[in-house]
Amino acid sequence: MSSFVTKLTAVLTALSMLATGGSSLSELDALKNGSSNDDASISTEIGMSPVDLCEDITIGWNLGNTLDATSGSGLNSETSWGNPKATEELILAVKKAGFNAVRVPTTWYNHMDSNYNVDEEWMDRVQEVVDYVYDNDMYVILNVHHENWNFSSYDNQKNAEKITKKLWKQIATRFKDYDQRLIFEGMNEPRMSGTQWEWNGGNREGWDVVNSFNQTFVDTVRATGGNNAKRCLMIPSYAANIGAFEKGFVIPDDDYIIVSIHAYTPYNFAMNTGGGATDYFDPNNSSHTNELTWMSKLLYDKCISKGVGVIIGECGATDKGNLDQRINWAEYFPAVFGQYGIPVFLWDNGAFGTGNEKYGLIDRSSCEWKYPTYIKALVKAAKNS
Repeated sequence: MSSFVTKLTAVLTALSMLATGGSSLSELDALKNGSSNDDASISTEIGMSPVDLCEDITIGWNLGNTLDATSGSGLNSETSWGNPKATEELILAVKKAGFNAVRVPTTWYNHMDSNYNVDEEWMDRVQEVVDYVYDNDMYVILNVHHENWNFSSYDNQKNAEKITKKLWKQIATRFKDYDQRLIFEGMNEPRMSGTQWEWNGGNREGWDVVNSFNQTFVDTVRATGGNNAKRCLMIPSYAANIGAFEKGFVIPDDDYIIVSIHAYTPYNFAMNTGGGATDYFDPNNSSHTNELTWMSKLLYDKCISKGVGVIIGECGATDKGNLDQRINWAEYFPAVFGQYGIPVFLWDNGAFGTGNEKYGLIDRSSCEWKYPTYIKALVKAAKNS
């Protein structure tokens, strides 16, 4: 069969699959064979530099509010925040749209016993979802997300480091034979939750404790050996905040580190729905872009230029009924970071509508993109940067 006919068959099969909302094994195989990012296969080389690895990532997507849900019990927690179970069909739809990386936010504390042993059934399910991404030749980030034990204070430091060691030894051991396509991320947004220091960049105590948590994570993973000896490890600043990064962040002495920063930026456009909020973004207006250009250059100077990778682990623009303006943002945001080799990962929590925290992108039941022009703009900007 000619390549043209093969691709045409795959496309027709995929369309039929989306129309019916279901998929058989043969249909999934057809979608796998026919989907493409129009890019070369990603690298599987262990020991690849973090800067090169980040440049190999085009654009990423977050499987938010799924494995990171904190309600429910056992395997039922995956759907307790209203999203359906993750499927390989969903991941293939993400890949087909042009993404070549997926971040899998995962909460563990509600699946551990009193000695911090992870429930085997939960570990198996996490591995199954990771494999949906990994087996389809995409990068995957596996992390520790929405935990309630890593409050970043001096009083809590010793106990949290004990849990970090126990948890990451289990995760790293389970996945130590996976190649460079799997990235471990030690924490999500470690901070002093519920205090005046939670979201404003933190203080010296918070910075010190998060730096210590990051070092403990790196040391624990490295000690498990195998491919973990040179696996790229992703670490956040306090609250994954750029201000905290600038003031009090310490990068471990390690050759395979990627820094994680979250950027719902500019805040008044991308996240804020209260006082000072705007639904307008003009890429030609410096007052709209200054924070982004400053942030990207700072991350290049402090990290990329010194051999440390950077990933914008979460970003997005909440839906304010302003699709045209969100497209303006989409055409700019990935490019301003991409010019420095910094890939961005879109946050998708499956929440649709307008207003606060409405970051839904793809219908996870039908696997159809809610705003395809927005997604196309994001992917195009990322590929052209």
